[in-house]
Amino acid sequence: MVDVVNIYEHDKWKGVYIVELEDGSLRIATKNLVPGQRVYGERIFKFNGEEYREWNAYRSKLAAALLKGLIEFPIREGDKILYLGIASGTTASHISDIIGPKGRIYGVEFAPRVMRDLLNIVRDRRNIYPILGDARFPEKYRHLVEGVNGLYADVAQPEQASIVARNARFFLKDGGYMLLAIKARSIDVTVEPSEVYKREVQTLKDAGFTIVDVVHLDPFDRDHAMIYARFKRS
Repeated sequence: MVDVVNIYEHDKWKGVYIVELEDGSLRIATKNLVPGQRVYGERIFKFNGEEYREWNAYRSKLAAALLKGLIEFPIREGDKILYLGIASGTTASHISDIIGPKGRIYGVEFAPRVMRDLLNIVRDRRNIYPILGDARFPEKYRHLVEGVNGLYADVAQPEQASIVARNARFFLKDGGYMLLAIKARSIDVTVEPSEVYKREVQTLKDAGFTIVDVVHLDPFDRDHAMIYARFKRS
């Protein structure tokens, strides 16, 4: 067991904390909204009467994007976020910590088995609202979701950008942010992107998104990149 030397909020990533360990290593973490709750076996750090959950970049693409140099972290306390492909809630639980009790996550998941795992988490995390549904058809859950500040998507579908664009038209406020974990095989931002990748980015642009940043997630996830964009309603 490595002792904690210090924990402090990151100077640019609001709601994300740096954990200094006795062995000299650094970790990132979020302040636990539900003290005592572990979501995916992550380490718990206690410091000055507060509890923090290690944010494992090998388990969360959003944590990986931060460590790979995402230009900024748009999620804020009190935000309302539509999460497409919330799965069992690994990344969503950290977003839940950050947005706090005044925020809200509308988590859309297609697989009933995975949804059952999520339900075990949301019993205590009251700012996550699980929705069993298909992200390709936002009209089917439009009565459950209000306008949101942000849209986070990690959907295992070939037309990821089209799905995001469709949901944005229904729910994302003008000027809202979008974070899309996209499959990035054979993509390298230092060279000409693949035709598939360019098509997905063009779909986002055509839908009113301005691309702010793109980062590859290797070595944490070799098959994905994170696209960060802002939405402008026409």
